Amino acid sequence: MYITLETDYAVRITSLLCRSESRLDAKTISEQTCVTLRFSLKILRKLVSAGIVKSFKGTQGGYVIAMDPKDITLKMVIEAIEGKYCFSRCLQPDSDCNRGASGKCPFQDAFAEITDVVSEKLESHNFAELNSKYEVSDGK
Repeated sequence: MYITLETDYAVRITSLLCRSESRLDAKTISEQTCVTLRFSLKILRKLVSAGIVKSFKGTQGGYVIAMDPKDITLKMVIEAIEGKYCFSRCLQPDSDCNRGASGKCPFQDAFAEITDVVSEKLESHNFAELNSKYEVSDGK
């Protein structure tokens, strides 16, 4: 099981913007993250909607991180792209059991527990912490 490519790219873009000391245009973001311009723009729209990134229009336009990197978690970025994290769709409030069961089943309980553990772990990692490790390993 993997996160989607779009989510992986959103993590890259968020990381870049957290490290940047100035406003970056979409073309620069695209080049520095190795994400196509069209896909970068799509992801940036979602990050702006989530309040993680701020956009500026016009010739001096571009994108900046909208929050302190220590306040941006992996969970926030994943949910900005994918929606609320849930290990199994059977945990969705409007979902019917595809096994034909009524009420809660043992699988649903297990999936709910896994969802809680993964959500907690994703919430525990922020971009200030992650980028500090990135810079050390990259020699920057």
